[in-house]
Amino acid sequence: MTVPADASMINPVALFMTADWVVKVVMIGLGIASLWSWTVIIDKAVRFTTLNRQATAFEHEVASGRPLEEIANRAGPEPEHALPRMLVIAVTDWREARKGGTLTEGQGNMLMARIDRALDATIAREGQRIEEGLGVLSVVATASPFIGLFGTVWGIMNAFDAIASAGNTNLTTVAPAIAEALFATAIGLAAAIPAYIAYNKFSIDAGKFTGRLESFADDLQAAVARRLGGPTAPAATPAVDTSPRRGL
Repeated sequence: MTVPADASMINPVALFMTADWVVKVVMIGLGIASLWSWTVIIDKAVRFTTLNRQATAFEHEVASGRPLEEIANRAGPEPEHALPRMLVIAVTDWREARKGGTLTEGQGNMLMARIDRALDATIAREGQRIEEGLGVLSVVATASPFIGLFGTVWGIMNAFDAIASAGNTNLTTVAPAIAEALFATAIGLAAAIPAYIAYNKFSIDAGKFTGRLESFADDLQAAVARRLGGPTAPAATPAVDTSPRRGL
């Protein structure tokens, strides 16, 4: 005769309350890891949405044909977003270099090298900043299934112990330990799967945003190079290429 299953076996709260203390620790740890990863996921989703929206608005402003010097002045000395900050760096270096008058070829090359290094440093720092927190998602995604598996193994061991103590293998003897073991596995997967998906998505988003910064840096350097190679004018500000090639 089959023994009816206890309703508490499918109740998460009851499973947690009746679980062995080791399995409880595993469940609590996985719950904290899941909460931590979701905090990072929400923060990154909001941050990437904001960064890309601001970048698009700034690119449209640059493409409007307004003087870059005016745009840089409106951005202020230390813009928060990377794109206007890069423009301010390039315009500031250009102004400083032109204070002494017309640049020689060597001075022009030095100016280009200085701008290139400054823009590369800005891109590197911004790349590190937008990738902060992805390590948390990576750890949760890779470690949670194994931590949950540890809870599962411990629960199975408890089931065998119950069998040995009771001297039989009926459902009422092994079901509680098996249920808590499988519940630990489920919590581990529930923590790992969103973290894994989010880690891959945000890694791709970070790479795309870094590529966007690199494209803007290339356009700025090309604008300076064109200005250096063309007719000179005191303290003139180079114009960024607004062709559809880079969407600027």
